[in-house]
Amino acid sequence: MQFSLDGKSVFAATGGRDLESDEPVVIFVHGAGMDHTVFAMQARALAHHGRRVIAFDLPGHGQSAGPPLASIEAMADWLLRAASACGAEHFRLAGHSMGALVALEAAARGGTRVEALALLGVVPAMRVHPDLLAAARTNARAAAALMTSWSFGAAGQRGGNPAPGLWLPGGAQRLLERAEATSLAADLAACDAYRGAMAAAGSVRCPVALILGGQDRMTPAAEGRRLDASFAAARIEILEDAGHMMMLEQPSATLALLREVL
Repeated sequence: MQFSLDGKSVFAATGGRDLESDEPVVIFVHGAGMDHTVFAMQARALAHHGRRVIAFDLPGHGQSAGPPLASIEAMADWLLRAASACGAEHFRLAGHSMGALVALEAAARGGTRVEALALLGVVPAMRVHPDLLAAARTNARAAAALMTSWSFGAAGQRGGNPAPGLWLPGGAQRLLERAEATSLAADLAACDAYRGAMAAAGSVRCPVALILGGQDRMTPAAEGRRLDASFAAARIEILEDAGHMMMLEQPSATLALLREVL
């Protein structure tokens, strides 16, 4: 689905169904340098089982026009306006990594518009190593290789995907490499600068699930747990054998958890 917001073209995937129903709306938010395709399996499954799905490409990502937005707060405001442009005044939110910070900030700003919140691969302070920031600004290929090397658990690195022929780290690296270099650099800088997670969590009143990877080296589960105490109502789910990209490493287990909260 293509539409216009602020005079720029925006793309959103709908899981293979249109939005003409009265079913609850689920909005997916991707991570740094990525696009809606990281949630392809979960989005399609929910769309065909009682949910209307909107998986946005953030500005400057995938099929949405740039430039990328410079802060988590700006992305959250954009997300709320994009939801309204799609006719979604009330919805459930799921975000991964940077997208989890965006979803969290949007939930705090959106109030009762947000009915449930799933945060995947999230920590309160998503600091980015200076070497990775520098690589993103000067060499997108090197940045993609660094990110991919830290994004998967042991099983994901070895292979053995249920779908023959799929190599998860290679696919993730190609996805990052095809993104605009300016987008990845802007995303990582926005994550590094964001300090509002704890305050935003304290403002959220809807049900919340933190879905964390037991082998996540990008956003370690031990750090993600620190968000729990700031929410009024939250649950923590650990996918022990997954790394940072749990939607790809353990798609069915991730879907099962998303079904429960969303």
